[in-house]
Amino acid sequence: MQHFRQMISMTRQNKEYIFKLVKLDWWQPGTEHRRTSTMRSLLAKLPGSRCFLLPFTLILGMQAQQAFRTQPRNVTVQAGTQAQLKCQVLRATGPVQWVKDGLLLGPQRSLPGFPRYRVIGDKRKGEYHLLIEDVALEDDALYECQAGQSDSSSAIISQTAWLNVQIPPLKPYIELESNEPWVAGKEYTVMCTASDAKPAAEITLFKGGIQLLDLDSVTMSGSEEQLMNTQAEVRVKAESADHGGELVCKARNSALTTAMIDTKVMTVYFPPQAPVIEGLDITPVKAGDILKLSCLSHGGNPLASLYWTKNGELLSSSWEEDVVQRRSRSLLFLELTAEDNQAILHCESLNQVSQTPLFISHMLTVFFEPVKVNLLGTFEAVEGQTVAFCCHTSSSNPPVEIRWWLGFRELNTTLLSKAKGENGGMTTMSNLTHTVSREENGLLLSCEAFNKGTQFSSSTSKILHVFYPPHRVWLHAPPEDVTLKSGHPVHLTCFSTGGNPTGQLTWFKNGRVIQGSSKQVSLKRGVSLELRFILQPSDNLAIYRCDVTNLSKKLLSAKTRLKVQFASIHVEIQVKPKVLRRGKTVSLDCLCGSSNPKANASWSVGFDRLAGVEMASRPAEYGGVSFRSNLSLTLTSQHHQQRVTCKAFSKLLSEAVSSSYTLNVLFPPEFSSEQPKEVKAVENDEVSLPLMVSANPTEMTCDWIFHGKKLDKETEWRYCWDDGFVLKIRNVTRNDAGVYNVECANEEGHSHTSTILNISYAPTFRMKPDVVFVDIGGTVDLLCEVEANPVISGMFSWKWLGNGEIDVESQHEDDTTGWLTLFQVTRAHTGTYQCTVDNDIPPAAAAEVQLVVRFKPQLKKGPQWSKVASRADGVSTVDIACQAEGVPKVDFSWAKNKMPMDFANPRYMENTVRVGVVHTSTLSIENVSATLDYAVFTCTASNSLGEDSLDIQLLNTNHPESPSDLRLLHVSNYSVTLEWKPGFDGGLTQKFRIRYLWKGFSSYHYVDVFPPKATFYTVTGLLPATTYNFSVNAVNNMGESSYADGNTALTVTTRGKDPAVDLHPPGDSNLTQESFGVWHYLSMVTVGVVILFTVICLSCVMLVRWRKDQKQTDVTGSVLKGSKTDTEGSLNVPERYINTELMSTATSATASTIETNSTVYESYAGENGHYYSTIEESQPTFYTHMEGAEHHGPFGHDYEEVTNEEMQLNLQNFLPISHHSHPPLAADPCRGNQQQSFEVYGKDIEDVDYAWRNNGPFIAPTSPTMSSQLLFELGGELV
Repeated sequence: MQHFRQMISMTRQNKEYIFKLVKLDWWQPGTEHRRTSTMRSLLAKLPGSRCFLLPFTLILGMQAQQAFRTQPRNVTVQAGTQAQLKCQVLRATGPVQWVKDGLLLGPQRSLPGFPRYRVIGDKRKGEYHLLIEDVALEDDALYECQAGQSDSSSAIISQTAWLNVQIPPLKPYIELESNEPWVAGKEYTVMCTASDAKPAAEITLFKGGIQLLDLDSVTMSGSEEQLMNTQAEVRVKAESADHGGELVCKARNSALTTAMIDTKVMTVYFPPQAPVIEGLDITPVKAGDILKLSCLSHGGNPLASLYWTKNGELLSSSWEEDVVQRRSRSLLFLELTAEDNQAILHCESLNQVSQTPLFISHMLTVFFEPVKVNLLGTFEAVEGQTVAFCCHTSSSNPPVEIRWWLGFRELNTTLLSKAKGENGGMTTMSNLTHTVSREENGLLLSCEAFNKGTQFSSSTSKILHVFYPPHRVWLHAPPEDVTLKSGHPVHLTCFSTGGNPTGQLTWFKNGRVIQGSSKQVSLKRGVSLELRFILQPSDNLAIYRCDVTNLSKKLLSAKTRLKVQFASIHVEIQVKPKVLRRGKTVSLDCLCGSSNPKANASWSVGFDRLAGVEMASRPAEYGGVSFRSNLSLTLTSQHHQQRVTCKAFSKLLSEAVSSSYTLNVLFPPEFSSEQPKEVKAVENDEVSLPLMVSANPTEMTCDWIFHGKKLDKETEWRYCWDDGFVLKIRNVTRNDAGVYNVECANEEGHSHTSTILNISYAPTFRMKPDVVFVDIGGTVDLLCEVEANPVISGMFSWKWLGNGEIDVESQHEDDTTGWLTLFQVTRAHTGTYQCTVDNDIPPAAAAEVQLVVRFKPQLKKGPQWSKVASRADGVSTVDIACQAEGVPKVDFSWAKNKMPMDFANPRYMENTVRVGVVHTSTLSIENVSATLDYAVFTCTASNSLGEDSLDIQLLNTNHPESPSDLRLLHVSNYSVTLEWKPGFDGGLTQKFRIRYLWKGFSSYHYVDVFPPKATFYTVTGLLPATTYNFSVNAVNNMGESSYADGNTALTVTTRGKDPAVDLHPPGDSNLTQESFGVWHYLSMVTVGVVILFTVICLSCVMLVRWRKDQKQTDVTGSVLKGSKTDTEGSLNVPERYINTELMSTATSATASTIETNSTVYESYAGENGHYYSTIEESQPTFYTHMEGAEHHGPFGHDYEEVTNEEMQLNLQNFLPISHHSHPPLAADPCRGNQQQSFEVYGKDIEDVDYAWRNNGPFIAPTSPTMSSQLLFELGGELV
């Protein structure tokens, strides 16, 4: 609070913000996150807020809200067992106690008053688990875990958990309706009850080992609260097989592992089996025989009673019982007679539970002879007729066989049938079907009945008479293909020969007998009949037929058809409707009567001949045809009083029949076709609107209407009209433009027409366009709607007002609406478009429309976005940024290791900033910890169109990742421009370095990119027509990366020189390529001597300093050299460079070095200097030269291979002895005020940059396992 007061006194000029801070509810529980966010936003507005933001954060972070880590859950246990409800509280500061059904059990862990209850668990871990011993029914309740309110936290209550106590049921018992034995086939109620269970018991019933289904179970309250009784009831049908079996009831619930059982034995009465008869195997039997029969019935409880009957009459009621074999037996002696044939012999068995007697029946069969034989049928037949005869015998057993004779010939086309007769015998019937012929006339037909078994035979006979028809019939008549005409005479003659007896002739016309014909004439071998008459129209297509018949009743016929031509009978016009009005359609039907041949119909209206629609012809009177012709007219005033004529004309007969009808058309007022539809005028002129109208009747009234209002010259002085209804308007304006309607009426109705008054004026916008939204990839129409007159084609034009080029060619217009269609809309289409309208009447109108393209969020991705590095020292703050573009508004969500972020944690804060379509969400993490915060954070950006996500890894600071996608942008004679994509910078500022090599040289040239963060660079001073191999890597304070694209070199050949141009490179026109190489060689020798001298001097200085440091510390340390391979990507102890450096003026102090056969560089020692140095010495800046061979001594190496592997391994055991700052080295007069560079090899040492800055001594650990015991913060590495 003292710091807070000091900050308030320091910022009195910001009274408004300070007052808001003081007014906050500081200690209100549950507002920590909101309170922190509010204070941060207020403090950010205060001057110098960065200075006292941390104290405020510390003040707010003092409170720690209690929270449940584990909450109790529902538990189900059996009575007498043990139950445990779990509860674990994080940061428990208030008293923790359990609640049972709203009753507090107390904060003590022993819980006095509840001897079976106690609280268990590790209190230091916040465990307050409730343990209940020997669980009873009274423990079945609802439980809650509560943490009481404290000074730093509000009270919390867990979710409610139910302890469900289960109790097994008592032994079930079975109840029956009565104690009487059951009767098979009847249904009985079986009830089983299981009492006092929780949960309610489930009951299953079995009969004879088979489970009974469809139980009707009822649950009711038990003897105590929460205990339940279950009563199951089922209807059982008793069966004979159930006798002696058991009924079983099983009851169980979830508290039982084995069901409880009750049983009962069943006693069942059941009827006996059906009886059987023995002694009927003697066949055949005849009257007088004596049968000995036995009736047996098995089973039954009790045994059966037996009875004999014949045809329903009782023969015997005595029987005997066999208890051992469980059967009853009855004997019967029967003497057979003829009446016993087909008699029913019946034996019944029953006992006291039989609902109906069981019986067996047998029908007796007795043989006997027939009494008589009868012959039936028609014995007069026509030749060719199939005649049926029947021979029938009386009852006999067995039935007799029948044979047929015609003359001396046996007939076999018979059908034999047998039927029941008297005394149970059978009658025999033989049906004969025979087709007679004239040769069989007078023969004797005989029927013979015989029985081979009884040697019985009898027969009867009758004479057969056969009739046959005339032999032939024919006509003498005109041929059918000859056409006759009505009124001409004609005669027809019919002849017939043969037949027995002679035939009778009859004439028919169309199936009707013709009366009044001449008499029949007998001839030598037949007869004839003549018919004379005058042709009439009814004879057309009439059929004249002559029939001949006799007693044979066979009809012979001969016929002819006459063809007669005649004119149409009549013509009639029918009109619908009867009252005719203008605009209606009148239908005129011309009905043409029967004619042969068919006539043709024609129509005329006045002097105009019209074509009607002829309907399909149909047969009509006297064999002719009739048809209908239809004429449809839409009536106009011109049809009034005109005559409509229909004429039916027969071309063959040269005859015509016609009918006429006069039209009487009524019509309302009608406007002339010359009535003008549009009248043009200019504002402020006088205009006349003419009216040309006629009507029938002529009396009518006419009114002018504009905009739905009737015009009145009495109220508007600018309107006037004469008796001809011509409207005149004075001083017309734009508002007078439009449609003028005129309505005229008479007795028949009213009509109206309209005249458009067109006033010309410049365009004005009717609806100004606004903002238009469209989804990306879609199609959008930008509309522009105006009022203008005239509306001309091409008066709409569109223009893009934004930067770049947009295709606005797809322009359309429809009347007063124009629109621009944009297809496959991209984000580049977002902006302002201008619609201009010009109808050649100035001034033109213009409006702007804003197009907004909606698209789903698109997160920025790449190495610099997917990784963030920070030290895990417990005090650092890191910001993880996630930036997305999207429309509409983008919402962000964060997850850590796939789990949603808990922003109630004061260490985590999220802030979203929106600038246009760019949305940036920043996740701030305070007091970064490797254990808690080195993880993968997932940022998800979403809006209504979709979502995008990015995994961002938070890790320790490290060397940078290698660049990628190295490519050529431009090449010239003396320069090459390269471009690449940067990799992750390792959490520190990274710079880039280019190396290149050309044919004929074994050493690389190195160029530092300037500006340091640039991702493209132009390498100059190259030779023309020369092939170079280029590579690029990244460097930061913790080391350098491998070269781009997996150490793959980019091969580029510079352009050849123009022959007309000097062959020497710019700036040194007097040097040839050979002299240029010599100059480099001399420079290398000179500079090498200088470097050697400088190295010796610096070695001495470093040795003196090292000895001084040894005296100031009690523990000695050493720094050993190391190396890095191409795959590790981190630099170890720096190498000593004997070559020189060049500060190029062309590249603004870009350093360049040459290294012999090397792919590894030393790291920068600081952010501001561009130099190379070793641990022992620092070097001044020299001019560029080619690097010569260097001997590194016993501890040196040639970069690619470490010469002392033991030194590399032992280097991992060195740690900084202290994190306190040490005095910097004295300024070196050779290189100016530069810091000394240190690098430490080993992935177990994290804070390398910290060690470099402090130049602190190193001490070897006393235990070889100390590296494995390092904190995670010191053991982090780039993942």
